[in-house]
Amino acid sequence: MAVEGKIRAIITGTTGMVGEGVLLECLENPDVESVLIINRRPLGMSHPKLKEIVHKDFYDISPIERELKGYNACYFCLGTSSVGMKEPEYRRITYDLTMHVAGVMSRLNPDMTFCYVSGASTDSTEKGSLMWARVKGKTENDLRKLPFDQVFAFRPGFKKATEGQKNLLSLYKYIGWMYPIVKAIFPNGVSTLTQVARAMINVTKYGYDKNILEVKDINLVGDRQYV
Repeated sequence: MAVEGKIRAIITGTTGMVGEGVLLECLENPDVESVLIINRRPLGMSHPKLKEIVHKDFYDISPIERELKGYNACYFCLGTSSVGMKEPEYRRITYDLTMHVAGVMSRLNPDMTFCYVSGASTDSTEKGSLMWARVKGKTENDLRKLPFDQVFAFRPGFKKATEGQKNLLSLYKYIGWMYPIVKAIFPNGVSTLTQVARAMINVTKYGYDKNILEVKDINLVGDRQYV
């Protein structure tokens, strides 16, 4: 069931590009009442809605468990590139860490909507040739087995940063200008981070008929006006 009333969201990964974009929209969106961010290092941002926990070890979040109760949404934007990584290392960061945090969240807040930032071309069969796609596919599949109220996997493609963002991918600084061109050629391959964030907020409040949101779904739900 969708969340009734205001959203109280936990966001991870806000020192990264996607997480920061999601955070900025949540702070401005009237449907979001409060935001808790969990980072390994301080973000350096203050806002009346915002509370921050600095916690180094995401493989053991038991020391901060009591502070995680009472939230009805989690926007999990923590992740890393697979470039240069062997599968065991990438799996530990992508699968093991995510499942540990999600497992604790589901136990503390079973009425929570959990939105996981995955990636375009993720492999739901877990049997494809791309290592990262298999690992993310398994992560998506196993998250849906946890006792959350709702679980959604977001598979964004090329992303446009929100104005004012500071935490941009190093590559984005060189290719960000290409967004209008890519959008004109592949309209279903790009999203703004505002669309991604609003899609998370909208599925939390109103649900969606798919557990996996590809770029086209993200843009549709992110742009939709609910009455």
